[in-house]
Amino acid sequence: MTAVFNALHLQAATLDVIAATHAPASLLLQRQQQRLARLLDAARSGSALYRERIDPAVARAAHLGRMAPVARAELMNRFDDWVTDPALRLDELRDFTAAESRVGDAWQGRYVVWESSGTSSLPGVFVQDAQAMAVYDALEMVRHRASAGRGGGAGRWFGSFSAFDALGVTDRTAMVAATGGHFASVVSFERLRRLNPWIAQTAHCFSLMQPTDALVAALNEFQPTVLATYPTAAAVLADEAAAGRLRIRPRCVLTGGEALSGAAREHVHRSLDTVVRSSYGASEFLPMAWECAHGHLHLNEDWLILEPVDEHYRPVPRGQPSHTVLLTNLANLVQPLIRYDLGDQVTLHSQRCECGSALPMLEVAGRRDDVLRVPSRRRKGETISLLPMALCTVVEEQCGLFDFQLEQRDARTLVLRVPQHGEAAQAAIDRCCDALQDFAQAHGAEPISVLGELGCAVPRGRSGKACRTMMA
Repeated sequence: MTAVFNALHLQAATLDVIAATHAPASLLLQRQQQRLARLLDAARSGSALYRERIDPAVARAAHLGRMAPVARAELMNRFDDWVTDPALRLDELRDFTAAESRVGDAWQGRYVVWESSGTSSLPGVFVQDAQAMAVYDALEMVRHRASAGRGGGAGRWFGSFSAFDALGVTDRTAMVAATGGHFASVVSFERLRRLNPWIAQTAHCFSLMQPTDALVAALNEFQPTVLATYPTAAAVLADEAAAGRLRIRPRCVLTGGEALSGAAREHVHRSLDTVVRSSYGASEFLPMAWECAHGHLHLNEDWLILEPVDEHYRPVPRGQPSHTVLLTNLANLVQPLIRYDLGDQVTLHSQRCECGSALPMLEVAGRRDDVLRVPSRRRKGETISLLPMALCTVVEEQCGLFDFQLEQRDARTLVLRVPQHGEAAQAAIDRCCDALQDFAQAHGAEPISVLGELGCAVPRGRSGKACRTMMA
């Protein structure tokens, strides 16, 4: 099926992003306010939910501070009232995303659809039209590509991999991600392959759900020049390279989805002898921030608004970490997101970066879940690394559990905690224990025990997100 794409939209968005990239802050603010006014008008006219929430005076003044924040649960519970196209029905979209064979297909011939992984709450379904995708593509192509030297950028889910990006022309690109669902990373990557069939053989997605040995063998055979993955996965692959088992030399490693620590960055850089770049995005807006050559994230504030706030949704001064952050997506008029509680802890800075960009610098305290290591069945005295994203995908996708914590008590014992009580919760725990034991053994681990505990509050970090996997 044809992928969603409009060349005229992409051309217009690209020219705009090029012009704004080195524009003064006053011009960026002007663009932001014009787009906010357009978004508020579209939301009030097309969304029954937002007609209730947006006061006409707020729309006229384009002033967000007087609007109450929204959360994913409310929006998903009223999905059909939320979207501005009545042809978008949640039950039909759920059926669509349930079919793995349709990843990358255009819904109704004109929408890109992906689902969130459900790491912070109920999984969401997100819809973008060709105009919104053109903005994501342009931001990736102009700003993220430049930050990586050439090739594409990587948002939280590795961005949209622009249709006209140089990525794939001379590069061999490997994305290592959680497959098995319509996640933004996989959908975006498949969209690229469909828009650029001539690079289909040089851009491959590899599942991190497979055993590390199999993944290493596949990457050794493919020999990527660009590697996009999660920081924890990149660190494990760096371990494999340091041990001499992974024999690839990518010119760039692009990370997203989790926080990239300085230690992990240095480990990946040294072990793979490569440039490492991170960026920040979400299912709700793919390319929110890009990393410049000076190592700073820059917010694409000409196309989105991020409001760092405290626990009472009061503004937090620049330079101070927030309790959470409110996102307003200025590109998507089909599924308006206005003052949406994203749940991340961020710090916006007022000082200018040495790179000269007027786009504000941003720090993000993302998830820093632990890699769990269990004894290897194949190599005496060595361990097998169980990646957070892979473990979470097993629990979420195979067992349907979204609010949990997995702790490693000792070398061979994991403890799965959930806040629910009752028979249904116990049944979910039982399913998860079996699935996690099977997953570990499939990865070459010695038999492990997985214990379940009901009625346990899932601890959350300062970012507002649950700590999903941790060492005792």
